[in-house]
Amino acid sequence: MEDNELPRANALRPSPVWWRRWESPTWGVTVAIYACWFALVWLHASIPWPLLMLAAGYVLAWHFSLQHEAIHGWRSIPRWLRTAVVWPPIGGWWPFELYKRSHTRHHRNTMLTYPGEDTESQYHKGQDWSGYSPLWRAVLVANQTLLGRLTLGVFIRLRKLVIVETAKLARRDYSDVPAWLGFFAGLAVVLWIVDAAGMPIWQYYLFMVLPGISVGLLRAFIEHRWGDTPGERTASVESNWVFGLLFLWNNLHIVHHLYPQMAWFEIPGFWRRNRARLLAHNDHFVFRGYAQIARRWLVRPVFIPAHPVR
Repeated sequence: MEDNELPRANALRPSPVWWRRWESPTWGVTVAIYACWFALVWLHASIPWPLLMLAAGYVLAWHFSLQHEAIHGWRSIPRWLRTAVVWPPIGGWWPFELYKRSHTRHHRNTMLTYPGEDTESQYHKGQDWSGYSPLWRAVLVANQTLLGRLTLGVFIRLRKLVIVETAKLARRDYSDVPAWLGFFAGLAVVLWIVDAAGMPIWQYYLFMVLPGISVGLLRAFIEHRWGDTPGERTASVESNWVFGLLFLWNNLHIVHHLYPQMAWFEIPGFWRRNRARLLAHNDHFVFRGYAQIARRWLVRPVFIPAHPVR
């Protein structure tokens, strides 16, 4: 293999070590997530609300990371089982089936960042951007700051979901209805547990669901930008174990886009062994942790969200 050549995907083999082969770390994370969620709900009254928001934001964003892992990896168990394990809608706002469908489309790497093609793009078509009101353009620019993304971004994301789903119903596209019916049935069980723990539903959404969405948006803030080649459009953030475990090392995002089926716990070692090659591939689109990102873009937009390509 050349010095600047990345390993082929079919050259990557599962480790013969039993705990790696059976993906025991993923099962450990699964148990930890649901145990922590249940503990936070049941003990909420004895936890100061700022600490509850911080802990719940971490746990619900962690669950979202587990759902992401179930979409791409966890190949040691059948698809129906990994879907069943991550399906419970404790996140409270988006059916897993719709997330899976949207995220699979996002992984068409040649279309990354293109609005209307990349389902996770923060860019807008030039003609749309020029037609927005000054106020809405200001809101979208504020959303390109880290502070804006973690606050305004939560409601912008929920607004987009409502617009997309109501537009489908308006044109008599009912393909998402079964996913929503299942979601609401599962959510009823989740909220029954919440109510049984004596936690008001509004508190669950204010102190747990919204912080969970916000923490998840932290990871996505700097993952993609426009670049001439697909490789240049995907970043990596070299962070510590607190964020690495939270995001299941999806913060090393260039690895995930090149090898989407790689188990999350294999990513850090692969990154260390192939760092120079990976950075050559993504034009050194890398950051030394989220503190560096916050220093640069806490209140300054990372880019203006009008896509540069017509």
